[in-house]
Amino acid sequence: MVGTGVFTSLGFQLLDIQSGFVILVLWALGGLIAVSGAMTYAELGAAFPRSGGEYNFLSEIYHPAVGFVGGWTSLTIGFAGPSALAAMTFAAYATSILEVAPSAWLERALAVGLVVILTLVHAGRRRNSGGIQVIFTILKVAVIVGFCLVAYLFIDEPQPVRFLPSAEDSTLFTDSAFAISLIYVSYAYTGWNAATYLSSELENPQRTLPTILLTGTLVVTLLYVALNFIFLYAAPVADLQGQVEVGLIAAKAAFGEVGGRFTGLVLALLLISTVSAMLMAGPRVLQVMGQDFHILRSISRVNEDGIPTTAIVIQSALAILFILTASFESVLLFAGFTLALNSFVTVLGVFVLRWRQPGLERPYRTFLYPLPPLIYLALMGWTLGFVLVNRPVEGLFGLGVIVSGLVIYWLLSGSDASSDL
Repeated sequence: MVGTGVFTSLGFQLLDIQSGFVILVLWALGGLIAVSGAMTYAELGAAFPRSGGEYNFLSEIYHPAVGFVGGWTSLTIGFAGPSALAAMTFAAYATSILEVAPSAWLERALAVGLVVILTLVHAGRRRNSGGIQVIFTILKVAVIVGFCLVAYLFIDEPQPVRFLPSAEDSTLFTDSAFAISLIYVSYAYTGWNAATYLSSELENPQRTLPTILLTGTLVVTLLYVALNFIFLYAAPVADLQGQVEVGLIAAKAAFGEVGGRFTGLVLALLLISTVSAMLMAGPRVLQVMGQDFHILRSISRVNEDGIPTTAIVIQSALAILFILTASFESVLLFAGFTLALNSFVTVLGVFVLRWRQPGLERPYRTFLYPLPPLIYLALMGWTLGFVLVNRPVEGLFGLGVIVSGLVIYWLLSGSDASSDL
């Protein structure tokens, strides 16, 4: 979860919102949305403990066509997009730290190189794939906690940012900029549902999946609020506005040029974990889809260690395509909108499932049901509506991905029917 969004999106938010209180409310609200979604997904994941995430859930709840669209969205946007964004952020941090002359092609080359290296790691043996992810995740959390504590204690003159509420803030909460910023924040929490993509590979998923989803999301919420507080506490708003590498800017403001560059280097290295996680979880969706559609059977094949090598290569190729063809901000908003829409339909499914299959065995039931799914649907529905009205191009592209998924499902279903005959 921790990666691109929290290290980049603050700069875009500050273009329209300069209140520290409103910014922190944004990140806390994003955490509430993610926790509500995780509590709901935990029930679905325990009831249907098969890898595939939304593809698995939507197929079981609604119809295989809806599931295919969910899987198609996860494949094309949900993992390839974030993988590309994290790699692009890593490259932006790396070139800024090294003070290399700005070069779009150099950054893209670094981003592509990172994706290629991690593809080779994850397409190999399971021990190497899981081991590198555990190491980077532990380092990531430790570094973020250390960075927040040391920066807070080290800074003698904090920036004059207002973190307490005022009458001026009331208008910001109803402004379209707040809703669009919430999409950036929601994107930063992308990954709260990642464990559901590997459910089949977990030991006792009915018992462990709810704990994994809830614990991880709560920890990340605390980290995100703390990080954004420190960014605003350390660096001038004018320096952060519109910038991608906000972590590096805050580190330089807190520790000076040398200390800041070193801290920025560490933060850049931690982004490797984000790319790694996406390249590990995403291909499992493609693998499960390949198992269900005869014409896609070849992409579900695994190596001798059970790794879906072909699916990993395909997702990496899509990520590289994003890196080479799209701008950072457009991918960020487009991916955020499309993923939010995908999870919106999935969370809605918990109501449909309880109505259609009241007798279904549910090893875990959503705590405080129906409050968590209602919170998620209300906040995300409000946000999605604002994006469609104020940023229709990105919204329509997202809807286009859904329509293309339906067309491909129809074509694949026809091909499978022909092969059965």
